[in-house]
Amino acid sequence: MSMSDILVALLHVSKGFVKGRETIDIFERLDLTIPTKDFVAVMGPSGSGKTTLLNLLGGIDRPDGGEIHIAGTRIDTLSEGDLARWRAANIGFVFQFYNLMPMLTAAQNVELPLLLTNLHSAERRKHVETALKIVNLADRAKHYPREMSGGQQQRVAIARAIVSDPKLLLCDEPTGDLDRHSADEILGMLSILNRELGKTIVMVTHDPAAARYARRILHLDKGHFVEKELAA
Repeated sequence: MSMSDILVALLHVSKGFVKGRETIDIFERLDLTIPTKDFVAVMGPSGSGKTTLLNLLGGIDRPDGGEIHIAGTRIDTLSEGDLARWRAANIGFVFQFYNLMPMLTAAQNVELPLLLTNLHSAERRKHVETALKIVNLADRAKHYPREMSGGQQQRVAIARAIVSDPKLLLCDEPTGDLDRHSADEILGMLSILNRELGKTIVMVTHDPAAARYARRILHLDKGHFVEKELAA
């Protein structure tokens, strides 16, 4: 596999936090490569660093050591301003609890990331319409979150995540607040985004049924990865 096929590369990444007078290591010289168009499910016990990993990949948190390269950019050395611009152009986030603005319609929620770009209102509207069509919610564009089911709200959140055509989708327990039927709909949609639209996805989940939608599963424990093949 050539470097041009690699979207994400973590090289000897270390990360810890201070608790009292003690420094607790989360990662110590962690390595990870994710090819373009991959769909990775990250599992592991509570406190193993799954969300910290997403925060590092999304440039929300910085490593204490090592390098993080995403889409040809070393992000751990960027200034805060450059990092914010890079994140807006390259990363889409999907969270467990949707994080929609209750006073905004579905379309307005989806448009939010585009407000950080130089797109004119007509261009933003076209992007929003396209994103809502992809998640099969074009008919809910003017509805407010309170007027939609949990599954529909998460589909709006996915539309918001993809509206700027990011290179990497980071999903933190995206089905954790949904029933099984709604969860399978969301996971099927993520699978379509990966397989048909070529989106690279990293999904943290505690649910083995959710993890099976991924192309591969990485188990994170004690600061290290163990990859397990999906059963046929």
